[in-house]
Amino acid sequence: MAITKKQIKDIRREIVLMIAYPFFLLLLLLLQITPNSWRPKMARAIGRVAFKLTKSGRKHTIENLTLAYGEKSHEPQPLSASEVEEMAKHVFEEVVVSVTDFFATVFIRNKKRFFQLVEVEGLEHLQKAYDRGKGVLCLIPHLSIWELSAVTPPMLGFHTYAVSKPIKGWLFQKTMVHFRGKRGMHNYERDHSYDKILESLRRGDCMIMMIDQDTKVRGEFVDFFGHKAYTPLGCARVAADTGCAVVPMATVRVDDTHYKFIIEEELPWISTGNEANDLVVNTQAETAAMERFVRQYPTQWVWMHRRWKTTPESLAKWLENKRKAKK
Repeated sequence: MAITKKQIKDIRREIVLMIAYPFFLLLLLLLQITPNSWRPKMARAIGRVAFKLTKSGRKHTIENLTLAYGEKSHEPQPLSASEVEEMAKHVFEEVVVSVTDFFATVFIRNKKRFFQLVEVEGLEHLQKAYDRGKGVLCLIPHLSIWELSAVTPPMLGFHTYAVSKPIKGWLFQKTMVHFRGKRGMHNYERDHSYDKILESLRRGDCMIMMIDQDTKVRGEFVDFFGHKAYTPLGCARVAADTGCAVVPMATVRVDDTHYKFIIEEELPWISTGNEANDLVVNTQAETAAMERFVRQYPTQWVWMHRRWKTTPESLAKWLENKRKAKK
């Protein structure tokens, strides 16, 4: 069987990432010894350079912020083009600060030290939902250090699983799963994981789930910042199948040395009398909860992600091509 171009590309990428892995470990070591007072300043400087050099990332960030806050938004007082660009620069700075902070603190496993770094607000909401014994979907946006959001429930003592798409490069994937596991989080890969998710929730566990990105999993178009965004239905589908609680939560950066893990009240299940419509309506409510977090901390979200990439037209074309490929 002939090797496809995609397979060749994947092999090349794996080789490059294997070569890069020792440099990643060196960077990890350097972050451990960098003084806390230096790290944020260095990260912001790198973020400003990245903003200038990453053409596509800068373009997507500005386009998305223009849709959400600028001239293409539904805001009563939209930002000017220069204000959007300034906001985009801060987004890049925040992303680099979050990445460096995560890897600088990845070995903190002592609970006392961990919760000196991360303050928890609203723990009673998670505890109340967990105590019912039907499982809890921890609904988390890609805000600030979202990896901290994923490991904070297990650090608090809640039995927790997460579903994630594998990171490119098997060494990097193994390392990230190792980091998560050392803080008590169990990891499922996304493919063929649905039965495992249901099983975990029926045991009463917490399950980390993130639906604030445009992916190829089954979804529906719901409002996000006033524009239709293709959004996974998985969270609502799981809640419908198990009766578990859906609790929004997020980690946000308070200052250069502290983060806050905010847990909101459980989202009430909305029943319309139509199962298919229930999934859409509840996905909209979940998306609105994510939008509230982003609006409170707008520069801490990953605006370089193409959140509005999928359109009804592009989705229809993709589905048609997929149907033809099966013939």
